[in-house]
Amino acid sequence: MAEPAGKLKVTFAEYLALEEASETKHEFLDGQIYDMAGGTPDHGLLAGNVLRALGNQLEGRPCRVHPADVRIRIQATGLSTYPDVSVVCGKLQVDAEDKNGVVNPIVLVEILSESTEAYDRGQKFAHYRRIPSLREYVLISHQTKLIEVYRRADEGAWVLHEAESGSIDLVSIGCALSVDSVYRGAFEEPELVS
Repeated sequence: MAEPAGKLKVTFAEYLALEEASETKHEFLDGQIYDMAGGTPDHGLLAGNVLRALGNQLEGRPCRVHPADVRIRIQATGLSTYPDVSVVCGKLQVDAEDKNGVVNPIVLVEILSESTEAYDRGQKFAHYRRIPSLREYVLISHQTKLIEVYRRADEGAWVLHEAESGSIDLVSIGCALSVDSVYRGAFEEPELVS
């Protein structure tokens, strides 16, 4: 998590009003607003590839795949944030204080970056684990072809599954992510134009 955007504490209602008027996205926790890092072309490509893969597989099923524009509200901890991809199955549920704060994702996906990797693996995952509906947390590496899936076991423990090739199952939604499809077009050197 980055440094707070401002040092003064704000209420959740003030955060929502600021967020509605803002052109950029911010996280909220404990009265503090945090700027979210901007993405790179590869980051956007990886997120788009995941969105397309899951959207195609979930076609006709009662699940929706959302991009990073959808805010997730973790009611147990108060964090409001924007994962790169979220999947909700069944009826969409929102926070009583935030009509746009989804509270029942079943799968969350984060595309890692140098500036966010430690946070996504640590503190953010600690918040995500407090979402009762969440069954799988997917991390997409920004350095190499690697997809990690943390899956909630029956006893509540989170078990890591990973794939560097082939595909990896998202059991909770009956889908699979092909490593080659997720990374299609990534890590290519851009052409410099002057």
